[in-house]
Amino acid sequence: MRPLSPREHGSPARAWRTRPGSPRRGFALLGLALVGACVPREHPEKRPAPAQVPTGAAQPRESAPPAEPTIPAPSDDPALQAPFSDDFDRKELGPDWRATSSAWALSEGRLCGQNARNHPIWLARRLPTNASVEFQASSESPDGDIKAEFWGDGRSAASGQSYTDATSYLTIFGGWQNHFHVLARIDEHAPDRREIKLIPGEADFSRSTVAPRRVYQFHVERRDGRTVRWRVDGVELLTYPDSQPLLGVGHEHFGFNDWQVRVCFDNLRVSPLQD
Repeated sequence: MRPLSPREHGSPARAWRTRPGSPRRGFALLGLALVGACVPREHPEKRPAPAQVPTGAAQPRESAPPAEPTIPAPSDDPALQAPFSDDFDRKELGPDWRATSSAWALSEGRLCGQNARNHPIWLARRLPTNASVEFQASSESPDGDIKAEFWGDGRSAASGQSYTDATSYLTIFGGWQNHFHVLARIDEHAPDRREIKLIPGEADFSRSTVAPRRVYQFHVERRDGRTVRWRVDGVELLTYPDSQPLLGVGHEHFGFNDWQVRVCFDNLRVSPLQD
């Protein structure tokens, strides 16, 4: 008897794959099942659910953090209806003052600050539209830089490196390392600020630089509801007539300020003036 040809008999490889009852077919299927079991599969419960975006809605974008709002001073600060004075001759500041930095403290009967970085200390009294503010001030540095704020909100401070977001009129005596006297509104760098360029050794007081440790007498007032006038040692330095004066809620407080040098203040007197 002649042997069957491979075509008639079928190759062994095809035989176990094609014959239904072949034991080899069973072994092959079992092997495939075991291989499939070794392949890791993601569990349906661990699969992240797709984001549900409403039809026609824009894709969400990461937004910048909201800016901190300027918060007006508490309305329960008493209105200044009679002259207020403070000689700082005590150990604790007390409730009459609201500091926005730990840089402020009483020292030898004066209120002093250093490295406040335009974080002022505010008087907890609401100024009327027209008022007079007088005090003594000194700088312990040849850089001068004696600063105060008038008709501000009573609790704000600089939010960045430059003080472009004040809420007040600012007087800066010997600012920018004793190069300028400045009277500004809101922004100490504003192009409409009033300024005097200082000259070392100048005989004219209004143009002379600030002397370290010298005590100066400051006087700032507004009498007509719109013009801020600034005098030092009886000499008028600068005025700021404002067509849009800072008035009402958010513009009712006085404060002392400082950038870096050590400055001290004393003998404050704030008086309401007739409208």
